[in-house]
Amino acid sequence: MRSLRTDEHEGFDRPRRRSRPRTKERPDYSGLPQALVVSIDRGRYRCLVNDRHVTAVRGRLIDRKGIIVGDRVRLDGDTTGDEGTLARVVEVLERSTILRRSADDADTFERPIVANADQLFIVTALADPPPRVGMIDRILVAAYDARITPVLCLTKADLASPDELREAYEPLGVPILVTEPGSDLAAVREALADHSTVFIGHSGVGKSTLVNRLVPGASRATGEVSELTGKGRHTSTSALAMALPDGGWIIDTPGVRSFGISHVGVGSILGAFGDLSELAEDCPRGCRHDSTAPECALDDAVADGRLAPSRLASFRRMERAFT
Repeated sequence: MRSLRTDEHEGFDRPRRRSRPRTKERPDYSGLPQALVVSIDRGRYRCLVNDRHVTAVRGRLIDRKGIIVGDRVRLDGDTTGDEGTLARVVEVLERSTILRRSADDADTFERPIVANADQLFIVTALADPPPRVGMIDRILVAAYDARITPVLCLTKADLASPDELREAYEPLGVPILVTEPGSDLAAVREALADHSTVFIGHSGVGKSTLVNRLVPGASRATGEVSELTGKGRHTSTSALAMALPDGGWIIDTPGVRSFGISHVGVGSILGAFGDLSELAEDCPRGCRHDSTAPECALDDAVADGRLAPSRLASFRRMERAFT
């Protein structure tokens, strides 16, 4: 008896297996609960749903690096938060902001740090370790590029004066807060209230100490500055979002020793300064607005008193972070 299986050598076409037609319509997750991603650890996403913490894994339709701390997501599965239960992140909601950096300027790969922050605290020690103006400028560039409001938070004021850094950054309109061990943090708390604020700074500047004072029970690890290198030792190892007692959020991040901005275009920074951007409309095409630029309208504005020399000097110093 001849086999029922067809054979192309006998002139028959092998029957094709039918498959369901593909659809471009994505599943509708709008009815699922929303959550805030507060930490990430080895493929597990710690999410806050109302007032309970839920552990979740990444759904198969989401890119492997498509979820970061600060994301607002939708969860499917078990969202009770009971021990041993797992939910799935099935959708990442649209982000209002995203802060990025690269490891250094030779590395063009963007590393997203945090999503949906509206404020950035650049935490810098006035001494032990000494402030690094280049680092501050680079973080400022990344903040302006992301359209996140920067604040310069100076720690260890008991060891050195903040006057030099005030002179450098007040012309840019950057708010400056000064703290020291045991000082009143009322001004800091007021600045943080009702904001989602990411804390950035290199190791040893007292960032974790400050967080522990602001958030009861935070217990962020702290460390000392190395006597050998003069640099801080890494303590916090992952980003963590924490609710503030008076409203708002802090997203603490690991200490950084470099902050690359290769992902930022030089021209994108000018737009963060409305007055400079308006004046620069009179610049010749292709003007870089630096001190070597011929016929830069910003120099003309200084010459006729429409722009403070200190503001232009501070802006140009920040732009040198690209070189």
